[in-house]
Amino acid sequence: MAGNRYLIFTSALAVALLGYMYADSLVFLFSRWLGTEDYSHGMFVPLISGYLTWQSRRRLSQVSGEKSWVGLAVIALGLMLYVVGEFSTLFIVLHFSLWMVIVGLTITLLGIRGAKTIAFPLGYLLTAIPLPTFINASLSSQLQLWSSSLGVGCLQLVGVVAFREGNVIDLGPVQLQVVEACSGIRYLLPLASLALICAYLFKDRMWKRVVLVLSSIPISIVLNGMRIGMIGVLVEFYGKAAADGFYHLFEGGVIFMVSFGLLIAEMALLARIGEMKSQGSVFGRFTWRDQSEESAHPTVNIVPCRIQSGSGRAYLCSVALLAPFTLFSTMVVAREEMVPPRTAFVDFPMLIDGWQGSPFPLEPQYIDALRFDDYVLADYRSDKEPPVNFYAAYYRSQRKGQSAHSPQSCLPGGGWEITSLTQRELPMPQGGMQPLRVNRAVIQNGGQKQIVLYWFKQRERHLTSEYLVKVYLLWDALSRQRTDGALVRLASLIGPGESESTVDQRLQKFAVAAGQELTKFVPD
Repeated sequence: MAGNRYLIFTSALAVALLGYMYADSLVFLFSRWLGTEDYSHGMFVPLISGYLTWQSRRRLSQVSGEKSWVGLAVIALGLMLYVVGEFSTLFIVLHFSLWMVIVGLTITLLGIRGAKTIAFPLGYLLTAIPLPTFINASLSSQLQLWSSSLGVGCLQLVGVVAFREGNVIDLGPVQLQVVEACSGIRYLLPLASLALICAYLFKDRMWKRVVLVLSSIPISIVLNGMRIGMIGVLVEFYGKAAADGFYHLFEGGVIFMVSFGLLIAEMALLARIGEMKSQGSVFGRFTWRDQSEESAHPTVNIVPCRIQSGSGRAYLCSVALLAPFTLFSTMVVAREEMVPPRTAFVDFPMLIDGWQGSPFPLEPQYIDALRFDDYVLADYRSDKEPPVNFYAAYYRSQRKGQSAHSPQSCLPGGGWEITSLTQRELPMPQGGMQPLRVNRAVIQNGGQKQIVLYWFKQRERHLTSEYLVKVYLLWDALSRQRTDGALVRLASLIGPGESESTVDQRLQKFAVAAGQELTKFVPD
């Protein structure tokens, strides 16, 4: 009994320390679970993992105590990831850090064999972690295009004249935009999570389980495309107002239940392939694992988990390790950063080397989403050429949830589709300045095309990769106490009779002129 009291006390202490240390990331995690339908399944994942662990209680009671100091190494690695996540402003690294600490605590408490017994419930917790914002946005954008194509295909199959322009379906008098909420990612992620559970409970060969999990991807994409096609049919015959009721009817529940039904049907089909004599139906294979074990070992008594001499000391040491690191995490979170003096973008010149600018404000919803500290947005004209749209967003401190957003995830909208994305160097004028390396995107909407150049100015560096931005955020936060930086973007339409090379030259001329002014507003 004394061992159990120590176990309860130390476990409660570990939960309190982890809750304090990972408070910000847990708040973000719950906000994604409750605030976005893409990850609404996340709140059920810990409950499912807990139930699967409880189902394995009989096997856990049979695992003898053993020395499991390797769990301390896992915890130490998880705490190192915590530091990386804090300084690189990546919530996903913090979430993975918390998961590794939980795994380490499990190993020190139950031993290696005990942790292997509940390996799936522990691994299943990872399905509750949201993808990074730029990966989620990129995936959603691609799914929007696939869903739009499938929707147009369904419409044309039933004889409805429809064309696709990016993520916009043109029905003639009516245009339907497949926005981010219609991308299908809210079906893909929960269905993949459900498919993992089905594969775990489906007692059959491994290749069948892998096929079952992988099939959830095309199932969700195809069904979402068919849903969009059916919306288009209703709009064609009953007008645009008919889409609202249909959309809400088929959003979530119905589509998800159909997807689940297809998974069950697929399991029944897979069960007939190489069918084992002992189990003749999918329902014979789709069972809770411990039910068969309980019938096979009816005399085994379930005893309370006690702290053993070896594993108990390892578990107590692992909890003791969390206490000083919690104090260290407080200092990491409360650290002050150096913010260099700069000129506000309100003073950014509207006349640059013959280019005349006309500033205009960004819409409030974009300001709330981008969370920058200062910005400038203006159209610059030179002679009678088409304008160059100039946008720069400055961040004083790129902490968690506040960092430069990649245009790659924002460009595919309003019918625009990225047709080309490359990198190139812009030669700078003489004077010791290095060539400016930028991302070059060509986007198209029907017959309109424009070229977009963008780069990240992070301190004195000009970067094109979002991943390198995070690497240098970590390095500069540790070595220089600075995480300030900016995103710079230029865009210009390809006018009638113009070639891409002509627009490239126009953008290059303005990039050179504006780049010389930027240092005052985005300091090195």
